Amino acid sequence: MNDLASATSSASSKLIHGGLRYLEYYQFRLVREGLAEREVLLRNAPHLVRPLRFVLPHVNTIRPAWLVRLGLFLYDHLGPHPSLPDSTALDLRQEAAGRPVRGDIRKGFAYYDCWVDDARLVVLNAMSAAQLGARIMTGTRLTAAQRVNGEWQAHLVDRRGREEVLRARALVNAAGPWVETLLAKIETAASPRQDLRTILVKGSHIVVPRLHDGDFAYILQHTDRRVIFVIPYEGAYSLIGTTDIPFFGDPSSASISAAETSYLCEAVSAYFTRPVTPADVCWSFAGVRPLFGADGGDPAAVTRDYVLDLDAGDGGGAPPLLSVFGGKITTYRRLAESAMTRLEPFFPDLGGNWTISNPLPGGDLATGGLDGFISSLIGRYPDLPADLLSDLARRHGSLAEEVLDGAETVQDLGRHFGAGLTEREINYLIAREWATTADDILWRRTKCGLHLDEGQRRSVASHLAEQQGKVK
Repeated sequence: MNDLASATSSASSKLIHGGLRYLEYYQFRLVREGLAEREVLLRNAPHLVRPLRFVLPHVNTIRPAWLVRLGLFLYDHLGPHPSLPDSTALDLRQEAAGRPVRGDIRKGFAYYDCWVDDARLVVLNAMSAAQLGARIMTGTRLTAAQRVNGEWQAHLVDRRGREEVLRARALVNAAGPWVETLLAKIETAASPRQDLRTILVKGSHIVVPRLHDGDFAYILQHTDRRVIFVIPYEGAYSLIGTTDIPFFGDPSSASISAAETSYLCEAVSAYFTRPVTPADVCWSFAGVRPLFGADGGDPAAVTRDYVLDLDAGDGGGAPPLLSVFGGKITTYRRLAESAMTRLEPFFPDLGGNWTISNPLPGGDLATGGLDGFISSLIGRYPDLPADLLSDLARRHGSLAEEVLDGAETVQDLGRHFGAGLTEREINYLIAREWATTADDILWRRTKCGLHLDEGQRRSVASHLAEQQGKVK
């Protein structure tokens, strides 16, 4: 109803992972599925997904060393991981990763997961769908739906107030934290099951000036037994998160609280020699996760698994409504496969699963992977800045060639707004990636908003207004 990834999917911790801490809750199937999906996404989106080493400084008063070692052993062996090394024990007195950490913390562990640009992952899935014939309608709300003459009639309203009615053979309610709100707008023959509920949990993150050198992250055990990630972010920054706070209200209004900011700062300061304070925060974001489960208890203990509910009417012959409860970004592809399996009886000519080996747009890089592609791009465009080419490759993969579109000099790329963001790329994001606002471009399609000042951000907004005026 807004922009692609404008809610939960752009407010994650930006990790593709099995979920090491889920082992404490015996969620072995979910962890195994997540570990398998790491390998799939490393292959299919090598420009967006990259391996990331995590260092876990050990404090024995929170979890004993034997328990951490056992968890890492299971993490190593629950699924094959040919692209990533096994976990190891560390002596932080001998490791570069130990330098920012308090001197009395001497022992640690290291393991691997993956980082992802979450919002761009969503956009690439939309681009893939569009290539296969899907119509992507951003800024469009479903106001009502009903079964009429053996099909769904869906009533839509776009951001300009224009109404449209579409007919469909099936309806999938994948509205995330709005899944139950949307159900209330859909006239169904079957009554909703009372056991299918989501609880809303707010997760918040802060971004501060970079806390450590090196291309690795930290996973810190807090005294409340939650874990906090400290992840290198956008070169000059560290991303810290996340919280788990029960949320009530409209998920689109979620924002970080002062208490959450203090919580994250205190958690990191308990480990690092240089304290982190709320005054250090350069940017923050919050999102609401729709977790499948019952109210009450510790939100961190609620499963990140998903449940699919199929409503085909009381008699079983009506056009289907499939509702998705819960889920996490790492396993989105498997969730989609499961959804199509549930819908298969209604579409007898449906083909088999194919996404496991199909690169996302821009992911068809040569044998040398992303580094090799960047090197070749720099070689082919010697008069363009190497940093700009690298940024384009990391955002667009092989589609960087389409963005450049034969440009030979910086002047060919049009106006430069700062942080490597050019008029040429903005126009591409508008034409190919459904960007319509400055926020779409500055904080989701790119993260350039973090590097630009207020005047530069206003310039981007003005350029968008000019481009939209030309379209009108």
